[in-house]
Amino acid sequence: MFSEQKKGKMATETYAQQNSIAQGTTITGDIISDGDFRIEGTVQGNIKTPGKVVVGKTGVINGTLKSANADIEGKFSGKLLLSDTLTLKSSAHVEGEVEVGKLAVEPGATFNATCAMKGALKELNKGAGQQTTIQRSDKEQTA
Repeated sequence: MFSEQKKGKMATETYAQQNSIAQGTTITGDIISDGDFRIEGTVQGNIKTPGKVVVGKTGVINGTLKSANADIEGKFSGKLLLSDTLTLKSSAHVEGEVEVGKLAVEPGATFNATCAMKGALKELNKGAGQQTTIQRSDKEQTA
């Protein structure tokens, strides 16, 4: 009975562990994982995870990153698709296309990217539809 509980806990702990790519390591190719990542090395390719990705000061990603959250201290170049929050530390350097729910940028970070915020896009589209209706009403009243 006790051994069954330990197996269940061990499986949960393993599932929640953080993947780490150490400084001096270069990975070329696509990475798909259910766990979080800390990247201090270089990734040339795509990363997909439902969790959080932390790119340390020595970390570099060239490719596409799809995840819920990301904290970037190092360099990112490519397409960044986050369902929640992107946090750029003062040492971050980001270039490419970014689609996020929320964005936090510390002073000193370099952010040369096209950026779309999901929540803002929905509100913008709603507002644009209302604005068009108002403009039509104004035209009808003056005619």
